[in-house]
Amino acid sequence: MPWSTFVAVGDSFTEGVGDLDPTGAERGWADRVAEALAVRSPDLRYANLAVRGQLLDQIVTGQVERAHAMAPDLVSLCAAGNDLLRPSTRPADLARRFEEAVVRLADGGADVLVFTGFNTRATPVVDLVGRRLATMNQHIRDIAERQGALLVDLWAMDTLADPRARADDRLHLNAEGHRRVAARVCEVLGVPTGDDWRDPWPPQASTPWVRRREEDLRWAREYLLPWVGRRVQGRSTGDGRPPKRPEPVPVR
Repeated sequence: MPWSTFVAVGDSFTEGVGDLDPTGAERGWADRVAEALAVRSPDLRYANLAVRGQLLDQIVTGQVERAHAMAPDLVSLCAAGNDLLRPSTRPADLARRFEEAVVRLADGGADVLVFTGFNTRATPVVDLVGRRLATMNQHIRDIAERQGALLVDLWAMDTLADPRARADDRLHLNAEGHRRVAARVCEVLGVPTGDDWRDPWPPQASTPWVRRREEDLRWAREYLLPWVGRRVQGRSTGDGRPPKRPEPVPVR
């Protein structure tokens, strides 16, 4: 379908954290999809309202209504991942609010694209919330079926489970991970790109145990401890950060 306006809503995954363009700015799967759509529809307008670190309620309050007002005919929603990292989170409550957001985005006639979370086994710390994530993923699949939303099941993408799809922080996807997600999204949208998310990873030599422990210590020092510190202080990497594409404008 030749969509005319694409608006992306969400958190760091949709903002494109982990995938930097040559200028040092975040690119990400949504930018890549917008570029692919613009090949078929040169007048396509694209906005990306996603802000890293935001919780579901922040996304609903600060992004969903804003996206709805832009009258898109294609809108993506990926949210609740940050909520699932909090022990008190109940997936059923998240699912109810998530579905309300899907309904709101769709009531203007837009096609709504939703995502499950991707497999966390490559990130042991995040995998601690694996049960809640699996429950939320099933809720999202059910919501997509009830509301007629387009579903991108990231959990089923085995190639994303490889550590080589992750950025240095082991949480976000890197450029190759985002490329594969963009290829899968285009597949769901029926947009041919010649790109394949199923491309196998090349063989890799095993890393010595000592080297792996050194890398674990560096990761804990550079990423895990600062993350814990922000949680204790009630801060987020997205505090005060504006969206990177606040208005729908042509893709360059």
